[in-house]
Amino acid sequence: MNNLLIWLFLACVFFLIPPEMKFNKLTSEEERVIVYKGTEMPFKGEYYKHKAVGIYKCKRCNDPLYLSSDKFDANCGWPSFDDEITGAVKKLIDADGRRTEIVCANCDAHLGHVFIGEGFTDKNTRHCVNSISMIFESYEVSDTAIFAAGCFWGVEYYFKKLSGVKEVTSGYIGGKTDNPSYQEVCTGETGHAEAVKVVYDSEKVSYEKLVKYFFEIHNFEQLNRQGPDIGTQYRSAIFVENEFQKYQAQRIIEILKSKGYKVVTTIEDANVFWKAENYHQDYYFKKGSTPYCHSYKKIF
Repeated sequence: MNNLLIWLFLACVFFLIPPEMKFNKLTSEEERVIVYKGTEMPFKGEYYKHKAVGIYKCKRCNDPLYLSSDKFDANCGWPSFDDEITGAVKKLIDADGRRTEIVCANCDAHLGHVFIGEGFTDKNTRHCVNSISMIFESYEVSDTAIFAAGCFWGVEYYFKKLSGVKEVTSGYIGGKTDNPSYQEVCTGETGHAEAVKVVYDSEKVSYEKLVKYFFEIHNFEQLNRQGPDIGTQYRSAIFVENEFQKYQAQRIIEILKSKGYKVVTTIEDANVFWKAENYHQDYYFKKGSTPYCHSYKKIF
């Protein structure tokens, strides 16, 4: 009985704790900025000139806020970003009635302010953020990307033509069996998708560019099919290796939806990529013809 009472007491204490008590413990200076909406000294913040690849997260609750690919140098004294991770930031009228404050959408931690129309980047937006409001999660620069967009013959054909791409391999991913054969995948019962693994030079082409190109070479509004090829093995999917790739892919899908497209593409965690049989590799180049269900259409 005593143990039961203790358990009930602890459960009540846990659920009655105000949400803010469950956030990360802050120093007095972090609290001054994050809770009481202060500003850190310019040119002194940890992330002002920071250039590593990764994700900037809220120091108070660890929710993702910004991608390093959106960071730029505005020479203003604080880290600057021209976009946020979708849904990560809320915009509020500042206490001064003139500026727009930005806060973490999850915990309302004060981040800084957003300014429009300064012309620093094509997006014409600057999120001016206090370094002290963020933590950084780094990622090694990836040189691979995995896409499924119907028959891998056509997908391989177009990615091999893209500048900056070093190698493209046709294969299978996303299924439940090891080392599947083409005949097994074609049944639709293994769960695999026909896909390509793209090895690229990140100095010449970005992951964002690869994702945009992926959408430009197939019909991403067709569910579990591409042209005459029907089945889950022909689904439109992006297989991501980390959060950095996931958030970039999500943003591009949101852009497409804002343009009125009905996107059925899924974002799936990458598991083992199984190389397809040799006769599938470089199929159209060996055959000397062009794809029958893929074509390029500029969207971005």
